[in-house]
Amino acid sequence: MPRSPYTDLDRPPLNARALERALIGPGELWTSLDVRTETASTNADVVEAARAGAPEGLVEVAERQTAGRGRLGRAWQSPPRAGIAVSVLLRPGAADPERGWQPLPPKAYAWLPLLAGVAVAEAVIRLAELPDGVLPALKWPNDLLVGDAKCAGILAEGVPDGGGGPAVVVGIGLNVTLRADELPERPSGLPATSLRLAGAEVTDRDPLLRATLRGLATWYERWREAGGDASASGLRGAYLSRCATVGREVRVLLPGGAEFTGEATGVDDSGRLIVRTPEGDRTVAAGDVLHLR
Repeated sequence: MPRSPYTDLDRPPLNARALERALIGPGELWTSLDVRTETASTNADVVEAARAGAPEGLVEVAERQTAGRGRLGRAWQSPPRAGIAVSVLLRPGAADPERGWQPLPPKAYAWLPLLAGVAVAEAVIRLAELPDGVLPALKWPNDLLVGDAKCAGILAEGVPDGGGGPAVVVGIGLNVTLRADELPERPSGLPATSLRLAGAEVTDRDPLLRATLRGLATWYERWREAGGDASASGLRGAYLSRCATVGREVRVLLPGGAEFTGEATGVDDSGRLIVRTPEGDRTVAAGDVLHLR
């Protein structure tokens, strides 16, 4: 017989019906929510749905991923019910006449992983009850750090028009109750941690997931209403207030293999990292960023 999800009382299953009642309804961004016991990758599932023309607002959550993915093809997985693995389908390039939203240009999409990072950070700050002085911070472009260790990662994938307009699938993986011997080995060069290992008093995944999805919806709606303007929507300011990369010396590893060092000084209107080097300012749209101090 399959092992009951209730045998590990420290890691109860998510309550799918309660999540649906809290998140799905008239006027809500989220239109459907699927909680799966196991899947290879929630991002891959939602990408497939996007290609088939699924509408904006699809949410998929998995209690366990067997082939989760991070940036640059890195593997991401955790034990069953030890974290949050969720992917959502957004269509920022499609108009929404009912909401008064105009289509956004592809260059604006780079803000979506940063937007998701703000939502996760705010949910953790509000609910996890971390020890005094321990605050989550965002590492550009897609990591949530707690105590300089990686606690969550974000992966945004563009999907060409499959009938419903261009789509972006945003996946979030948050380590909640992983123990030290269950952590991945230095994802993206960083040590890993979980909320529990960081001293969180609250590790109930249901409210953490609800708060994350509500925050994601709120920020997305503000951003769309502002025509994708991160400054006008307040998103840029919220991101910079949580960003641990800006103000630090960094080494940037570019996709082609080149690298350079400098001081991260800000994020531009397109969500790119600005790095001051002896040769002048450089902007980074994609790459690995290592904190040097």
